[in-house]
Amino acid sequence: MNWYLRSLGTRKIMEFIVLVIFVIFFLGPLTNLLLLAVSGKWQYPAPLPQSLSLEWWKFVLTQDDVLSSISLSFLIAITVTVCSIIVCVPAAYAFARISFPLSKWFLFSFLLTHAFPKMGLYVSIAVLFYKFGLMNTFTGIVLIHMVNTLMYMTWIPSSAFRSVHRAQEESARDAGAGPLRVFWKITFPMALPGIVVASIFTFLASLDEAQGTLLVGTPDYKTMPVIMYSIIADYPSTTGAVFSVILTLPTVILLLAARRFVSADVLAGGFQVK
Repeated sequence: MNWYLRSLGTRKIMEFIVLVIFVIFFLGPLTNLLLLAVSGKWQYPAPLPQSLSLEWWKFVLTQDDVLSSISLSFLIAITVTVCSIIVCVPAAYAFARISFPLSKWFLFSFLLTHAFPKMGLYVSIAVLFYKFGLMNTFTGIVLIHMVNTLMYMTWIPSSAFRSVHRAQEESARDAGAGPLRVFWKITFPMALPGIVVASIFTFLASLDEAQGTLLVGTPDYKTMPVIMYSIIADYPSTTGAVFSVILTLPTVILLLAARRFVSADVLAGGFQVK
């Protein structure tokens, strides 16, 4: 055993230890959440549930406000993603292909929505929404969500468009293709992985947004994160665990489905201002 450890070297051993710590740190809370969601009885100091039950799953899934909040959350997330693509992808292409004064500063400005406490930003925006009659409206919720997703839908696609070599576009033009045909046949397909990644992050960010929805959409519009606040406050922790699993499932499913697009290179390239 000692010979085997010496053959690995100190660096490999330290890397393995760091990996184990990371796995425990990352999977530990998720494992605890899953066990709590299916526990019937779990009292301290028992390390595992004394009994298993799906009673609280049945309770959560039979609540009318919970089911309506799930459908509303997905409707808002889909709408925000589509609107963000329509608005931000042309802007990202302009940042990547058109040179204009202060372009880097304009691109950097999209980061400012994440540089300040969100509630303070949302309160400032809510003052404007009151004046334009957007409070407690579906449109207002979509707009407040888009403020939170502009960075993803601008930075990552901009980097994806920038990675498409101009020589490939020029070759298509030399072959007789017009500007629109070059974009749809050459530029857009090659930038599509970056756009898909940005769309996934936009969808998930909108699905998890709570503060903006609570401020702008209350009392008529209650999404899953908003409902979760009341569930955690008014019901046992098991109910909160069940709802947390329901809220987490779309994230896991989408990331697994898009794992061929989501990579460290794509994300690192998307958050560079060149």
